[in-house]
Amino acid sequence: MKTLLSKNKKRTLFISLIILLLSASGKAFVSEDNLVRLKGLEGKWQFSIGMNEEWISPKFNDSSWESIKVPSPWEEEGFNGYNGYAFYRKNITIPSNLKDRMLYLNMGYIDDVDEVYMNGNKIGSTGSFPPNYNTAYNAERIYYIPAEYINFDGSNLIAVKVYDSEGEGGIVSGDVGLYGGKTAVSLDVNLQSTWKFSPGDDLRRKESDFDDSGWSEIFVPGKWEDQGYRDYDGYAWYRKSFVFKTTDENEKMVLLMGKIDDIDQVYINGIFIGSTGTFPSRSRDEASTGQEWEAFRGYYIPDGLLKKNQKYVIAVRVLDTGGDGGIYEGPVGLITQTKYIEYWRKIKKDGN
Repeated sequence: MKTLLSKNKKRTLFISLIILLLSASGKAFVSEDNLVRLKGLEGKWQFSIGMNEEWISPKFNDSSWESIKVPSPWEEEGFNGYNGYAFYRKNITIPSNLKDRMLYLNMGYIDDVDEVYMNGNKIGSTGSFPPNYNTAYNAERIYYIPAEYINFDGSNLIAVKVYDSEGEGGIVSGDVGLYGGKTAVSLDVNLQSTWKFSPGDDLRRKESDFDDSGWSEIFVPGKWEDQGYRDYDGYAWYRKSFVFKTTDENEKMVLLMGKIDDIDQVYINGIFIGSTGTFPSRSRDEASTGQEWEAFRGYYIPDGLLKKNQKYVIAVRVLDTGGDGGIYEGPVGLITQTKYIEYWRKIKKDGN
């Protein structure tokens, strides 16, 4: 039986192990481009045990809920011995002078599994809910908030769905707050959402008509270790369908794939779009990777490939040679080449 003490001991051992590994390898996930804390979100949040998908909506009235401290195990807030589902909700105001910043929500450490929503839109998840339960109590939650999900100068509802299997539960610790990163990028098609995912390797997976109905789902961006694939190293594929909606199909487009650990190849409807790193010709054990995991992926899409109101499938082949893996940091989506060039010019000018 897992106890609160054993869980805390595991967290301490985990942190110590990570420090040792980073000292030995020099490899770590960056702190989302040196994020700056803009607004603390510690304190009282509305809270209810149970699970109801209506609680995600900003329209739901939570005035009758309990008010508990965040961060803190819910056992210490009057819910001793409770294991199962629960929801946290909080309204915040985000000023319009932050429109030019990439904004992130840091939810600290959540025991065991979570999904986080901004104004009813899912912005991230870590761990796996039952029936395929997988804890991620030792992962820090940092989720990018797309600008189109934000009501600047208005009310914004954060809803957090949590599942705890045993021991302590809830938003237990961490620097919970709103954080700002580098200059914001305005996506024309936001692809930060749930993607199809499967370990293994088969180049037929790049084709638009490949049957991925039996694949699992994973949230992008997010490390696959935090979403049910702990300690997995090797090949894996992501797939995502979308409809290209634009006012001008002659506009040149760029596919942003954020940061991927370690190397990748990207296809749209089976057509090669771009890659970072070199895949081995035979065994993955022959792969030699450097700092590709730190590189931001921006792939220019061939002229004429995307047609207005047509359906497309993005397929991403990934090889992780050790440590964490996958499409771990955004933004992920489509942007016009004009906006992309302006974005990088501004990055250079501002020194971000």
